[in-house]
Amino acid sequence: MAGSKGSRSAQLRDSLVLGLALFAMFFGAGNLIFPPMLGLESGEVWPVGLIGFLLTDVVLACVGIYAVNAAGGAVESIDAALGNKPGLVLSGAAVVCLGVLFAMPRTAATTYEMSIVPYLGPYVGLLPFSVVFFAIVFLLAMRESRIMDIIGRFFTPTLVAGVLLLVVVGIVVPLGAPGASQSPTVFQDGVRAGYQTMDVLGVVSFSLVLMDSIRAYGYHERRSQLSMVAVASLVAVALLTVLYGGLTYLGATAQEQGAGLPQGQLIVAITYDLLGEAGVVVLGVVVALACVTTAVALVGSTAAYFSKVSGGRLPYRWLLAADCVVGVVICNFGLDGIVGIADPVLGAVCPPLVTVIVLLLFHRRIRSRRIYQGAALAALASAVVIELSLYDALPFSLAWLPLYDVGFAWVPFAALGGVAGWAVGKARGVQAA
Repeated sequence: MAGSKGSRSAQLRDSLVLGLALFAMFFGAGNLIFPPMLGLESGEVWPVGLIGFLLTDVVLACVGIYAVNAAGGAVESIDAALGNKPGLVLSGAAVVCLGVLFAMPRTAATTYEMSIVPYLGPYVGLLPFSVVFFAIVFLLAMRESRIMDIIGRFFTPTLVAGVLLLVVVGIVVPLGAPGASQSPTVFQDGVRAGYQTMDVLGVVSFSLVLMDSIRAYGYHERRSQLSMVAVASLVAVALLTVLYGGLTYLGATAQEQGAGLPQGQLIVAITYDLLGEAGVVVLGVVVALACVTTAVALVGSTAAYFSKVSGGRLPYRWLLAADCVVGVVICNFGLDGIVGIADPVLGAVCPPLVTVIVLLLFHRRIRSRRIYQGAALAALASAVVIELSLYDALPFSLAWLPLYDVGFAWVPFAALGGVAGWAVGKARGVQAA
């Protein structure tokens, strides 16, 4: 086992292994639905949509992994930047979105769309399926067993191999030529699809797991740890870019076959056309087991988080049961329903977190906590107003705002908020903790 004094080759090897692990954490089965639909709607300009998607999903998430560790640790860096209570609110919002409201119930809805509907849809309703799904999730999360380790280790590589095969076949024998774009805001569509993966919300928890793994490998020197985080993040970026790029391209070539299909069934239709019935069966089984694994991880980590925050006053098993009940209720909105509900919420929650992550890259130069607080607050406030505008809840349009068409209209406000925070901090002599 390599230590802090290990050779560079050993450190590089360990970094590559950790990069594969980080990639597996980010590449959830539930995320398969977004790139193909983005490609289908983007048509011949699918690379533009892909860039927006990769920016808010892959790049920001992996940059965030490095930023929070470089700034002192996943939880510590955000608390130091915002203060304990604001940091708790932001981290708590990320946990709720991931493990309660959206990502967790979406695993069940995705399984239903991709594994049940193609074969048992007329006979098995979403409600009974969701009850059985979350009963299994509860039992596995309540008592961790060897079966979860087997599923996690075997089916994630199988899922990746299956997607790679799908992409290669789709490139060699394309379903068709990408047609005209169906959207006037392709880049913005990619940005919002990236938010929907919620990978950026997992930065804190994923950072903790990655750093624990690095220490377990025997690396305790700070410089070696950050070097390994950087290499692992780059490996994850490269692999995610290849897979998501391929899936987006497949969607762009399937505009005729995928017309009118919901997101979950689009990838099923593409798989059927490229790999036949056997491919659909294998995809359905692997996605189902991978989604169960993801759901167990989400409900388990969420229950553990709130039990810890409450000082143990809220028992783990009660929280686990409550989360699974919520999962059943929200799952029955259906996959497209969950995505639709999540869209404006994530459009408001992600900007302040992204703002803090980016600022943490410059933590050595930022001396006032007010800069983080002002920038995050302005990002949140402007994002909420922009979301209201996007959903026609305001009597006026904000399309004139800078960067509105690319989905980053909140960025100038975040910058102004940071400047205002700096001025307030300088006047009051408030320094970063």
